Amino acid sequence: MDEKALTWGIVGASTIAREWIVDSIRKHPLGRVKAVTSSDLRRAEEFASQMNIADAYDSLASLLADREIQAVYISTKNDRHLSDALEAISAGKHVLCEKPLALEPSDAQTIVDAAQRRGVVLATNHHLRNMESHRAIKRLMDEGAVGVVNSARVFHAGSLPEGLKTWRLHEKGAGAGVIYDISVHNADLLRFYFGVNPLKITAIATTAGDGDREIEDSVMSVWEFPNNVLVQCHDSFVVPFGPRGVEVHGSKGSILGLDIMSQTPGGRVVLRTAEGDQEIPLVHKVAYDRSIVDFIAAIQGTGAPSATGDDGVWSLRLARAVARSAQIGQTVTVGKVQ
Repeated sequence: MDEKALTWGIVGASTIAREWIVDSIRKHPLGRVKAVTSSDLRRAEEFASQMNIADAYDSLASLLADREIQAVYISTKNDRHLSDALEAISAGKHVLCEKPLALEPSDAQTIVDAAQRRGVVLATNHHLRNMESHRAIKRLMDEGAVGVVNSARVFHAGSLPEGLKTWRLHEKGAGAGVIYDISVHNADLLRFYFGVNPLKITAIATTAGDGDREIEDSVMSVWEFPNNVLVQCHDSFVVPFGPRGVEVHGSKGSILGLDIMSQTPGGRVVLRTAEGDQEIPLVHKVAYDRSIVDFIAAIQGTGAPSATGDDGVWSLRLARAVARSAQIGQTVTVGKVQ
């Protein structure tokens, strides 16, 4: 890699790229953004003008033909991730891809295998594990601050912003719905906390808002982890005033995380034991900054991505288990989910 710069292409003129990723890339001493592509050239040009990016394209092939570009960030619709990632990998580019990596676990594994064969770095952009709040919660769990963990609750229920009420509510074939958008994040976060996969998942999903009837906007699920640990998750697009947080309960106390499930740094973490409540000091940072730092370190051979391609495969497998359980009305064994 050129030690003077790592030149990026942005695949998809998305809200997350505009609000977070381009800035996080540029904060890195080696980060440089040179091009953006969108299927709508006008959208790409407007994005490039707004973000001070030199080149705008309406095809991924044109962006990938630029030999200066060494890495791409992919944030197209969910159903495009597979083809976009494989095309970028084939061109020898390192890939940071939004979740879910694909719509099918087997396709996500295809991306992982292709990156390994080509010798490029692949990462999944799961940001929650990079938030200072969640890192503090994991540290408290690992230190035994609450004794033996026996249960947890994730309440990841909020209101979908108006600007995102497009394909997420209406295009089932594109991977719409709360499970691929939110539950997949919970899957990665719980794997980050516990270091293992759940054994079984039971879920019920419904449509409570204005989206298409066949696309779920609310889901509640129970996840069984090893050692009899149960986790309840509530994910929704239609809860505008929910606190969005985490509870972790153990034999000696509880960890309470409040307002810590968004992209914006913030929120509180409290350790509650027999001695009372202890506010855990947090120095909030933009989670995506760490994602970029770890990704570039992996390219340099001095580290690993925050969330790997394998992590992306597993988060998708678990989201699929949630969807499958809700569909058939039965508990799904994770090892058997298709």
